[in-house]
Amino acid sequence: MDYGGFVYMLASGKHGTLYVGVTARFAERIYEHREHLMDSFTARHKVTRLVWYEQHATIELAIAREKQIKHWKRDWKINRIEIDNPHWDDLAVGLFGYQPTGIRHPREGGGP
Repeated sequence: MDYGGFVYMLASGKHGTLYVGVTARFAERIYEHREHLMDSFTARHKVTRLVWYEQHATIELAIAREKQIKHWKRDWKINRIEIDNPHWDDLAVGLFGYQPTGIRHPREGGGP
């Protein structure tokens, strides 16, 4: 079954490092990020918390939206997250039943 495409944002913690991605395999891709299955930006920077996503009818539409969001200023991305997810909850917990990831503010240092 074709579910189109998903654009998503991951964060290392509230107002921490952000990552914008796109995929047609949403659950599998989020799992790969959370488990650090690839040597990637998200693994190196511990960016594993799903904080925002959109579903699109086709992967082509999702790719176009991802490119648009990647050009946004950081403040715009943070604002977009906080419209739907003001507490920066880990949305993968409810969507996929994953265990919550730790959340920290970038000035707290240390911790998960």
